[in-house]
This record gives sequence, structure tokens and C-alpha cells, in this order.
Amino acid sequence: MDQRDELRALSSAVLDVAAHRSVTDVLQTILEAATRLLDATYGALGVPDKKGSFAEFLATGLTDEQWRAIGPVPRQHGLLGIMLCDPSAVRVQDIRLHEEFAGWPEEHPELTDFIGMPITAGDQILGELFLANKRAPGGFTADDEELLRLLAGHAAIALVNARLYEKSRELSIVDERNRLARELHDAVTQKLFSLRLTADAAAALLPRDPERADAELATVRTLARELTDELRAVVDNLRPADLTGDGLDTALAKQVALLDRVHGATVALTGGPCTRLSPEREEVVYRVAQEALHNALRHGSPRSVTVDLSCDGGAVTLTVTDDGTGFDPRARAGAGRRLGLASMRERARAVGARLEVKSRPGGGTTIRLAVPASHVAGERSEPAT
Repeated sequence: MDQRDELRALSSAVLDVAAHRSVTDVLQTILEAATRLLDATYGALGVPDKKGSFAEFLATGLTDEQWRAIGPVPRQHGLLGIMLCDPSAVRVQDIRLHEEFAGWPEEHPELTDFIGMPITAGDQILGELFLANKRAPGGFTADDEELLRLLAGHAAIALVNARLYEKSRELSIVDERNRLARELHDAVTQKLFSLRLTADAAAALLPRDPERADAELATVRTLARELTDELRAVVDNLRPADLTGDGLDTALAKQVALLDRVHGATVALTGGPCTRLSPEREEVVYRVAQEALHNALRHGSPRSVTVDLSCDGGAVTLTVTDDGTGFDPRARAGAGRRLGLASMRERARAVGARLEVKSRPGGGTTIRLAVPASHVAGERSEPAT
């Protein structure tokens, strides 16, 4: 293979590495490329663990039967251990004569000429790549060593990128779990609470007023159906069912009417209709209203709760006010209220809205959300307080 062919093969190998995302795929591509480029019979690549062995250990040139016969993954001893501590390359005519040679299992193939290269990123040794038994006579050359060092440098970048990709995927999974937790909390918890209250009311009315109990059970059926729709919307990442069909004003009116019926407190809606917002912003307003109502009715023991929807200066403002027990926003809230407040703040930030929470012990609570009618992508919102 002449120099031009080597460079073409190396370029192809690096592109192959960049195309793979999992760490194992990256390592396999590195190993196969190195074995092919240096015309070696055998090759191996190891990534150390913290227990004296290898988290990943791949080999090429062996049959499946040979691999099984060799036995467990090697330990970090002998020359393998030295290469994980010293960033220098190792190139010898006969590995069996090296002072650090520690032997191999009975079924291991006989190795003679050997070249090994640590895979490094800065001061960190990420792994080691080694080849043995060059097919052409004369063993591995200085040019082979330089080529392997070049490939190991690209391999280090690819390995770091693959690890970062896997880490980012793990973080994405965590983010998605958090999103689902918020969605379930926002969309489902309120209806479950209302469902429970309505069922309790139906049970209490059944002995003395079956007709009213039957009406309450009809509400239970309605809530159960809506709850099913909400769960389906969460799973499918759809908008709330009421918003899809009715729009923000009507959806809020339905929510308020339902809560006013099933709770002892008076729940009323004022203001509206307002400027239509994008579907994303309408959902934020609706979810924040749901959460604010839920927090007030569940934690505040109010006599009345008012939801106001107004338009002013190109913005839609939602205000939810209650005359309940209130709380100190600076103090650590309970788990339910804390998750609810965090959910509202995250939703507000996502669409460039401003969220204000005003409350004091014994003085009720006011939640105000101001959503701009137009929102430039990437615009940062003012801090939610």
C-alpha cells in the first residue's frame, strides 16, 4: 500500500469513526482500521476500568472458537499495564523478549513482532491499541508507528465524542423523564384530585339523595374520560384535549366551571376573550392556570379563587388570585407545591414569559403570567420570581 492509498484508507477510517455513535462501535472501527492499515494479523483494543481489568476489550484476527478458548478478558499487568501508565509507543521485533512480557494463556496465538500505542486525550490515557504479526516481512516500521500514532489521535477525539454523545443521551433521557413528570403532575394530578372529591360526594349522597348521587357519578365518568384523554395527550406529546378543540378562553372556562362545582370554594373566571397565541404559548397559559388552581385549592384552603385573562399592550396576562392561607415564597415549600412552582417557572421561561408569585402567610396568593403575543426564537425571558 503506497502513501496515497494509506492516506485514503486513513481518511475513510476516520470518517467511519465519526459516523458511529456508540463507544463500542467507535472502538471496533478504530481496531479494524488500524489492523488493515498496518497489515497486521492480530489486533486488540482495550479501555481500562477502575478494577484492574478492562471495561471494553476487542480483538481481531481470532476465530470465535479461539476467543472462547483463550478465556477471560486480560488483567492490567505486564506490557498491557505499562501502556496504560506511559504514553510512549512500544515497538519490538519479538514481544516474548520484552522485559515486561508476562506470558499468555495456553490457547493464545503466538505473537512475535508487536506495536502498541496508548490512546490519549491530553494527560489522560483512554485506552491502548496494539497489533502483532505484520504480514509483510521485517516487522513494524517507524512509518507504521507514525501512522498508528496519527490514527490513535483521531481515535481519541472520536472516543471522547462518543462518550459525550452517550452522556448527552443519558441527560436527554433524564430531561424527558422530568418532562413527563411535569406533564403528569400538571395534566393528571388536578383531575385525579377532582375525581376523588366527586366520588366522595357521590358516596355521601347515595343513601339520602340517589338522584344527586347519580349526577355526581356522571361527573366522575366525565372526569375519567377527560383523564384518559389527558394521559393519551401526554404520551403522544399532544396539546390538552380542551385546547385543541375549543381554544384557550373556552378551555379555561370549562376548567373553572368544573372546579367550582366539585370544590367548596368559589372559583370564577373574569376577562377574556383575548388575542390568540401560538399553540405552544396557549398550552403554557392553560397549564400554569391548572397548576395555580390546583395549588390554591389543595394547599391554600381558600373561600374563593379568581382566574383573570386579559390583553394589554401586546401581551396576554393570566392572573390567579386566592384568599387562602398563603405561604412564604422564600421558605422551602412542600414537595407538591415545590414541583408545581418549578413547573410553572420552567414553562414560563420556555416561551419568554414572565411569571410572578406573590404570597404571604395568612394573606392569600397571586400568580401572574405575562405572555408576549410575539416571541422571537432564542429570546430570553426575565427571571421568574
